[in-house]
Amino acid sequence: HHPRATESATKYFLTQATASALLLFSAAMNAWMTGEWTIMNMNSYTPTTILTIALAIKLGIAPFHLWLPDVLQGLDMMTCLILSTWQKLAPMALLILTSHQLNTNLLTLMALASAMTGGWGALNQTQMRKIMAYSSIAHLGWMTLVISFAPGLALLNLMIYLLMTSSMFMMLMTLNATNMNKLSISWLKTPTLAASMMAGLLSLGGLPPLS
Repeated sequence: HHPRATESATKYFLTQATASALLLFSAAMNAWMTGEWTIMNMNSYTPTTILTIALAIKLGIAPFHLWLPDVLQGLDMMTCLILSTWQKLAPMALLILTSHQLNTNLLTLMALASAMTGGWGALNQTQMRKIMAYSSIAHLGWMTLVISFAPGLALLNLMIYLLMTSSMFMMLMTLNATNMNKLSISWLKTPTLAASMMAGLLSLGGLPPLS
């Protein structure tokens, strides 16, 4: 219903189509080299690198993150909630399943880049959707960093992230706050919810007494 939403949908489609094509290409290349259609035992360097890049594009891990803040900013809160939580499950499942054979050096580099990009990118933002997008990039960075060494821990991190992000978006929808100005005056209307949101934001930031 809005040109911005159409732009977001187009960007999302093109990015995900590229990532899916790369994913199929890595599987086809592996089948050509090994003779079997599976991504569970890739022995060659090139298909695993292509698979890692494809999953990074799908998830929005730096340096393939630029589509995520723009896409989220053009959508309504409910769609942002789905895109930030539900849409992460399939690529993360693939990443966890293939974590033992992925390129660890490349994953570590992308993870560190994501953590730094997520932190720096959110500093100068006033739009809540963009802040949540950069939060997603930063959290995915930490998950990607730990996934090669302890997939179970990455899965726990993902579950906590999904829970916190869902609650944050639901609170933003209740307050109808899309930017910092609306959020700052929400204290007058619903003080309890505003306090809960502050605790949620600190929890997403990783303040020790919280999750």
